[in-house]
Amino acid sequence: MTDDIPRIAAFRAAGSPRYGFVTDAGLIDLTPEFGARFAGLKQVIAAGALEEVAAAGAGRSAIWPLETVEFLPPLAGPEKIICVGVNYPDRNAEYRDGQAAPTNPSLFVRFPGSFIGHGANLVRPPESEQLDYEGEIAIVIGKAGRRIARDDAYDHIAALTLCNEGTIRDWVRHAKFNVTQGKNWDRSGALGPWLVPFRDAAQLDDVELTTRVNGEVRQNDRTSRMIHDFRAIIAYVSTFTALVAGDILICGTPTGAGARLEPPVWLKPGDVIEVEAAGIGILKNGVEDEAC
Repeated sequence: MTDDIPRIAAFRAAGSPRYGFVTDAGLIDLTPEFGARFAGLKQVIAAGALEEVAAAGAGRSAIWPLETVEFLPPLAGPEKIICVGVNYPDRNAEYRDGQAAPTNPSLFVRFPGSFIGHGANLVRPPESEQLDYEGEIAIVIGKAGRRIARDDAYDHIAALTLCNEGTIRDWVRHAKFNVTQGKNWDRSGALGPWLVPFRDAAQLDDVELTTRVNGEVRQNDRTSRMIHDFRAIIAYVSTFTALVAGDILICGTPTGAGARLEPPVWLKPGDVIEVEAAGIGILKNGVEDEAC
């Protein structure tokens, strides 16, 4: 991790939720300065103040060592979390159905409670051992809009973060048409570790995205190979629903999830998953069984 790109994180320290500027030495708590104006980073995004908050943290000394805080998902209570499925060419080929890449993106929604923050453990439920990983880049909407033109799409992004879009595989196949239940188990996925302000196209257009499990590379691809790029996703989604500040769009995972290995390899307690994208950082999580 380096300090040249602003990183703004939501975290819990001394028993209370906070947000601040991340450095190699720790966290600079900006809640005392901005808390009266913005209860959390969702409110910062809605006010268009992410760059202001980032600038306030530059050059200050860290107050909270990284090992003393609990990272939270960057945005509490987003109105919408919309995910894109099958969005890399090799991922489409994994289905082995002979079909060409879809004209329009495949979409589904996730609930905020299905995500944990950086450093916490994904939870494997007793109902299934088929907990799987999916490393993805997520974009955070900063400017509301409906029927956003493709050429204007990047004007509506406030920040970037990472996602491990954890999935209970057998539960996405419980019926003829469903994804919802397999994608929304409590604490089955992760968002974070922080927000990186979005400033230019180079942060998205050709970025390497990698997922490792216990240090082994399982997924690796570049965003330039996405079937539906970030501009197309924003334009398409905003056609049928108004995007608002704080909405999160999770934009697809490369080939190599555990379900597609021969034989399938599921996550188990003690595993460590790292999702990394250049210019954003590394989202790292363990795995534990649910305490029932």
